[in-house]
Amino acid sequence: MAQSIAALAGRPVIIGAGLAGLMTALELAPRPVVVLAKAPLGSEAASAWAQGGISAALASDDSAALHAADTCAAGAGLSDVAVTERVTKEATAVIERLARLGVAFDRDAQGGLALGLEAAHSKNRIVHAGGDASGRLVMQALIQAVARTDSIHVLDSVDVRRLVMKNGAVCGVLACAESGNFVLPSSCVVLASGGSGTLYQETTNPRGAIGTGLALAARAGARLADMEFVQFHPSALDCGCDPMPLISEAVRGEGAQLIDENGVRFMAGEGRAELEPRDVVTRAIARHAGQGHTVFLDARKALGPRFASRFPTITVLCRQAGIDPAVEPIPIKPAAHYHMGGVAVDIQGRSSVAGLWACGEAASTGLHGANRLASNSLLEAVVYGRIVAQSIAGREARTTPHLPPVEAPPYADASEVRTIMSRHVGIVRDQRGLAAAVEALLPLAFGQGSSADPALAGLFIAVAALLREESRGAHYRSDFPHSQPEQAQRRMLDIGELERLARESVSNTKQKL
Repeated sequence: MAQSIAALAGRPVIIGAGLAGLMTALELAPRPVVVLAKAPLGSEAASAWAQGGISAALASDDSAALHAADTCAAGAGLSDVAVTERVTKEATAVIERLARLGVAFDRDAQGGLALGLEAAHSKNRIVHAGGDASGRLVMQALIQAVARTDSIHVLDSVDVRRLVMKNGAVCGVLACAESGNFVLPSSCVVLASGGSGTLYQETTNPRGAIGTGLALAARAGARLADMEFVQFHPSALDCGCDPMPLISEAVRGEGAQLIDENGVRFMAGEGRAELEPRDVVTRAIARHAGQGHTVFLDARKALGPRFASRFPTITVLCRQAGIDPAVEPIPIKPAAHYHMGGVAVDIQGRSSVAGLWACGEAASTGLHGANRLASNSLLEAVVYGRIVAQSIAGREARTTPHLPPVEAPPYADASEVRTIMSRHVGIVRDQRGLAAAVEALLPLAFGQGSSADPALAGLFIAVAALLREESRGAHYRSDFPHSQPEQAQRRMLDIGELERLARESVSNTKQKL
């Protein structure tokens, strides 16, 4: 291992092998790069689980400007306009690039790209592959492209535990493998490590989505942004599984309705009903469930016998749970799904720490604002994978002599954190619960135990949620139920600011008792 690692020293290092990470590696070719994957390619990447497609304004009655407007509307005033315009303008090129890489997108009867509708989009602009298998088929194509690219060296079953720093800049990564710990020197590191949904007990995310990249970046001194904004998907299959299978937004886009055990369509007459933004639908479901009802997604009239051909993956998931969605309503409940917050990056994907970039769900580019528009996540992952590659392309990666010693922390265990986050930092929040979460997470985050890194990511979310005394997008405070115009701005924190604010919160809480 030592000999092979030495041969890789000085190359750009990409942490994570989901869509954003692999796209970055492919766009850097033929420049040699190293991809560090926690699991074999495709097996634990949330990208491969994505049932929704990729949003792109391709129809004759659509435009990138309209796509950007929908994105900003869903973002509830916090989307970065320049970033949003850039990403939506590049959507057509993204589809073309993925098609060249081998992705077989779904076509209509005339041979053109089939365009679906999802919540909060004003036009049909969702490009799918294999119906509801978009993420899996896109990832398959990229994995095959990586295998054909000699310049990409993949090390899988590698758990990155720390970024190695010297003089305020990244100079390597400390990782753990079956053969032991190793340090890979590099002055160019990309965080593409995914999200943090598994900080909650009910989630659609892979087990490894515990905010690892957020903790790595924060402990290296990077600023994190928009951490309070966690998107809970309205329709996870309520079947007792962990993680919970996802029932795609596209099912509602095809006309499926939300009903309760009495057959009452409880969102009828509320704006666009089931096609309201995800945060609105999620809170409506949570509110109805809180009144003692059971919630179902009913596709019998809208799809019926066509369900299996339109949504083959979801059909399999439902049948595994003993449900036939063609003739039965699907039991659902909200689950943590996507984190709009992440490592704060500029329009080139650069973090506040020299030598550190971020893309994909680990990053906060400003595209999503307070609430991600459906199917913008895969789009952003590809666009920013390309942007980061362009940013790195002109920079020399090098090795730094005499790297400082770094001790590897224990393997991260989020089990204790999941209980705290689910109880206090969920769909509906208030000051009392958030303060309790901060008090519970603070000693874990700054301790030496296996909960430290997940607790640090959770603490960022809880403190940011405590600071935002309003409701906006996916962040809802029952004690501040309305949006405040003066708070329509992004918030960034580093680890020092986080610790100070968390300790102040704990002190203030104790003084009130």
